[in-house]
Amino acid sequence: MIPDFIPATVPNWINGEQVKALSSEAFDKLSPHSGGKLYRVSRSGEDDVELAIQVAVGAQTGWAALTPVQRGEVLHDIAQLMRRYRQDIAAVVALETGMSFGAAMGETGAAIAQGEFMAGEGRRFYGRTTTSATPYKYASTVRQPMGVAGLIIAANTPIANVAWKVFPALICGNAAILKAAEDTPATAWLFGRIAHEAGLPRGVLNIIQGHGEEAGAPLVANAGVDVVSFTGSTAVGRLVAAKAGARLAKVSLELGGKNPLVVCDDADLDNAVTWTLLAAFSNAGQRCAAASRIIVFEAVYDQFRDRLVERTGGLSIGPDDADDLGPVINEKQLNNMLAAIEKAKEAGASVTIGGHRLDDEAHAPGFYMAPTIIENAHPRDEISVTELFGPITCLYRVRDFAEALHMANASPYGLTAAIHTRSIHRATEFAQKVQAGVAVVNGGTHGSEPHMPFGGLKQSGNGSREPGTEALDVYSELKDIYINSDPGLL
Repeated sequence: MIPDFIPATVPNWINGEQVKALSSEAFDKLSPHSGGKLYRVSRSGEDDVELAIQVAVGAQTGWAALTPVQRGEVLHDIAQLMRRYRQDIAAVVALETGMSFGAAMGETGAAIAQGEFMAGEGRRFYGRTTTSATPYKYASTVRQPMGVAGLIIAANTPIANVAWKVFPALICGNAAILKAAEDTPATAWLFGRIAHEAGLPRGVLNIIQGHGEEAGAPLVANAGVDVVSFTGSTAVGRLVAAKAGARLAKVSLELGGKNPLVVCDDADLDNAVTWTLLAAFSNAGQRCAAASRIIVFEAVYDQFRDRLVERTGGLSIGPDDADDLGPVINEKQLNNMLAAIEKAKEAGASVTIGGHRLDDEAHAPGFYMAPTIIENAHPRDEISVTELFGPITCLYRVRDFAEALHMANASPYGLTAAIHTRSIHRATEFAQKVQAGVAVVNGGTHGSEPHMPFGGLKQSGNGSREPGTEALDVYSELKDIYINSDPGLL
C-alpha cells in the first residue's frame, strides 16, 4: 500500500518549497516487489540544479554564521523528528526498496543514530592548539565550511545514505544539494519534509530528483559546488572524479567492493555459515560491503559448503518481516546479474544453488533473484573481480592461511573483509594485513556504526572516510591561525 502522504509526482525541495522539475517532465517509479507503478518522479535537469545551487549559495552564509553548537541543535531537532516519524520513513523505505518493514525500521534507526551523533559534533568541533618555534607566537587551527556540498547517493540503503552525507555536511556549516537516488525518490523527499518541519533554514538543504546523467552530472560539473560526495559504482565514481577534478573540487568517493570472508579450519562453522548468509544475502546482497567472495580452508570446505547450501535453500524470499531477503531494486539490475552468471558458467564456473530469476506466481511480477552460490570460478575471472550488487556469492578453496590472505588481497577492491577463526594469531595477522578499509573477526563484512569511519582502498574509493568524526575532514577546511604578541607592550 502506498502511503497517502507521498505526492502523485515526487517533487524537488528548493529553497524550502516543493517544486516539480522546470521542464514538468517526470518518470515512473516501479515497485521492486510487484513491478507495478508506484508514482511519478520529477525529471530534473541542469536548470533545476543551477537554481538549487544559487539558492544554496545564498543560504550558506547565514547557516555558517551560526555556531557549530547552534547548527547541532537544529540537526538534533531533525533527528528527533525522524524518531517521531520513523514508522513513516520505514514504510517508504520498504515500499521503494522491497526490503521488509522490520529491516527498514532497522535502517531508519541507524540513520537517526547518525543524526544524533553528528549533532553532537557541534560541541566537539575541534581544532588544534600547538606550539611555535618563535617566541611570543601562538599557533592553532580551526575548521571552516567548504561552501556548497553536492551529495549523490545510492538506493540500496536510502535513508541511511541520506543521513551519512547530509548531517556531516550541514554540521560543518555548508549548504547542501542532495541528488536523490532515482529508485528511492520518496525517501529523500520525506527527509526534506522532516528537515523543513524541524526548522532547518530555507535553502540550506535542497533535494533534486532525476536521473544521474541529467541531474547528477550537472551537479558534479558546476563550479558553484565546492565539495562533491558520491556513493555508487566504481565506474561512475571515475567519471565523478574526472569531472570534479578538472575544476579542482574536493571529492569524496565511496565505491564498490568484492569483499572476502575467510573461513579457517578452526572456525565455528555454524557461526561462519550464519554470518555468511547475512553478509551475502541480506538486503538481497545490495550492499557495497556484501560478502561476495567466500574463501574456505580445504580441510573444512566440503563441510562448510554443504551447510551453507542447505541453509541457503531454506531462505524465505519476499517483502515481509518473516522473509530473509527481498527483491533487487530494478529489472535492469536483475538482468545484469543473470548475464554475469551466464558468462561465469561459460568460463567454467558452476552454479551450486540459485542462479535464476524467481518465476513462481508470488515472485514473477517483481525483481526477485534466487540466492546464488557459485563454485569453480577462477579468482581472476570476471565474476570474481566485478561487483554484482545482488544475492550472489562465490566459494573458493585454499590450502592455508597464507593462501587465504593472498586471495583476499588479490582484488581490485579493498572495502571490507572478515575472517572466522578461533586463533588470536590468525585474527591479528589478518586484521593487520588484509587490504581493506574495514576488517572484522568472527562476524560479517557489513555492519558499520555511525561513530566509525567507513571507506576503502584501491577501486573502493579515493581514501576519504564517512561517517565518523573523519567525515568532518570531507566537509570542512582547516585554517592555520598565528597570533603574535609584542613583549614590549606587556
